[in-house]
Amino acid sequence: MRIERQFILGILAMTLTLVAAGNVDAGNLVVNGDFENTSVTTGQKVQFSSASVTGWTGGSNLTYIASPGTASTVYLAVYPGLPSTSPVGGNFVEADGDPTYSSTISQSISGLTVGQKYDVTFWQAAGQQVNFTGPTTEEWKVGLGSEYHYSHQYQLPQGATGPWQFQYLEFTATATTEALSFLAVGTPNGAPPISFLDGVSLQAVPEPSSLALVAFGIIGLGLARSRRQAKSAAV
Repeated sequence: MRIERQFILGILAMTLTLVAAGNVDAGNLVVNGDFENTSVTTGQKVQFSSASVTGWTGGSNLTYIASPGTASTVYLAVYPGLPSTSPVGGNFVEADGDPTYSSTISQSISGLTVGQKYDVTFWQAAGQQVNFTGPTTEEWKVGLGSEYHYSHQYQLPQGATGPWQFQYLEFTATATTEALSFLAVGTPNGAPPISFLDGVSLQAVPEPSSLALVAFGIIGLGLARSRRQAKSAAV
């Protein structure tokens, strides 16, 4: 019975973890969220607006698609410290957060349900451009339609980089089609602060009733298994 109880508690813990994380895959609505479908080749760092990034527009200023290993090399290089790739792997976005040079990248997202909550998740990192001095801050201003939220803000000493971090923001759709946008925001002017982005996803947040059904279903399967095991042991 102790084993059965541990099994049930394990199932319940796993279910609650899924519920807390909203980890019921309703389908990523973002096209090319990993920025792999571009004209960029190995060793290149190309201005976003010129890189033929499928699904995305914008990035006409100092915003780039960077191939693996180019964060600390090629133009807009940051001080050493970042891994050659993001946790997602492959290409990533690199953007100057100085307001004078920053520019928005965006994607039109269709198939939204008005009033439905959506999770926007992504990976971010930060750094200071080489040969510049002074502390910096970096973050992303993320929008869905007219609703905006900010990612975690890095506060870096001179010459530092900020490690890749997983970010989670929640939005509510107000139309069936809305623009998902990202703008690098940093301080101070001329430092300059550089932000990185990869692995963008937008998924519907499961309704509480749906999550409850999933939880009870898994628990029910666990109980049924325990009963079968008990009967087998009694024979």
